[in-house]
Amino acid sequence: MSPVKTAPAELTAGDAALRTQYLTEVLRLLYPAPCRTDGAGDNTVVEYLVVPNAHRPRLLVPTPSRPVAAAAVRRYAEPQSRLARLKRDAVVAAVRSRADRLVFRDRIRVTGPVSASIDGYLSDALRRDLSVSVHIGPARANRKPVLQLLTPDGETFGFGKIGTGPLTQRLVRAETTALQALGTSGLTKLTVPRVLHAGQWRGLQVLVQSALPVWLPRAPLTPRRLAAAMLDIAGCCGYTTGPLAQSAYWHELRGRLAAVTERAEGAALSAAVDLLAAHSGEIALRYGAWHGDWAPWNMANLADALLVWDWERFATGVPTGFDAIHHELQKRIQTSGDARGAVEATVRRADELLTPFGVAPVARETTALLYLVDLAVRYLTDRQAEAGARLGVLGTWLLPVLIRRVEEL
Repeated sequence: MSPVKTAPAELTAGDAALRTQYLTEVLRLLYPAPCRTDGAGDNTVVEYLVVPNAHRPRLLVPTPSRPVAAAAVRRYAEPQSRLARLKRDAVVAAVRSRADRLVFRDRIRVTGPVSASIDGYLSDALRRDLSVSVHIGPARANRKPVLQLLTPDGETFGFGKIGTGPLTQRLVRAETTALQALGTSGLTKLTVPRVLHAGQWRGLQVLVQSALPVWLPRAPLTPRRLAAAMLDIAGCCGYTTGPLAQSAYWHELRGRLAAVTERAEGAALSAAVDLLAAHSGEIALRYGAWHGDWAPWNMANLADALLVWDWERFATGVPTGFDAIHHELQKRIQTSGDARGAVEATVRRADELLTPFGVAPVARETTALLYLVDLAVRYLTDRQAEAGARLGVLGTWLLPVLIRRVEEL
């Protein structure tokens, strides 16, 4: 089997160009006519500072007051490195000292009736005054406007997600359902956001969730605490057991795979799955729930709480231990930049990673390979490569390792 390694034309576009294009799309969605984003008109809805600039937009910072603008930058994201932290702090200092007009020259002034804007909708829905800061993420099929909601005093009280197309609307609805269910599931090992508002606005799907205090001091996260939290999720909706080939999970996975087999990557993946079924179909597994995207950047460990967010991929009835494999893979990709090597190393650690979940030794490699299949099907279904996602072309990293490992079973 030879995985396809050719990137589509969309993938060759630079990240900066894609971000600039996306910025225009986001403004049109959040501030539709009769609102204008060219600065013309007298009634100002909001003025945004574009950070770092309009050619590489990452954040739209509202400028009604210095405290709000500074807080929007400070709470934008938790830096993953010392250099990133220094850059963030420099932006905060510039905004506070009124030097932002010298450092950041690109601004967007939105005019028109407030009632036609996302600001007006959210203020009415939540019944409070607020300012909106907009995150501009990298190209991905599941990219959506993410809004940081701030009080007039500069306190971050919520985050909004806006589903704009079929995929992102489905994901926003899924996260809403997941958070509502998790809120009453009796979790004790982790903290999840609360749903503050869910609804539709101008054909878009809207979810507003409470802001978790990710800005509080972090504490070292032990593997034991992480595994305990993942087990808390795995069992929150109960467990089932049974042979892989006879499970509801297997039939659901094969159904999703069938929808992408007309593509070269899908055909290669389908052949690998047939081999996996022939070798491991009778292995008994335990099935539970998983977060679906439990990565280092979707969690924060405090002294007295483990905060976990981004629940749009939450699902039940999957092989126990998927979250541990996913976290390990994403952590390795983040730290090494070598995605293919990260897949190899993660599969090699399957025994160690899955032991806390009670996965039988005979089922551990099968579980890790099933996770890779599930992730590959997700990428193909979402058409991540066509959206320009950095890891969208599976033939360059995931498929070669998966196929070789399955053939060696």
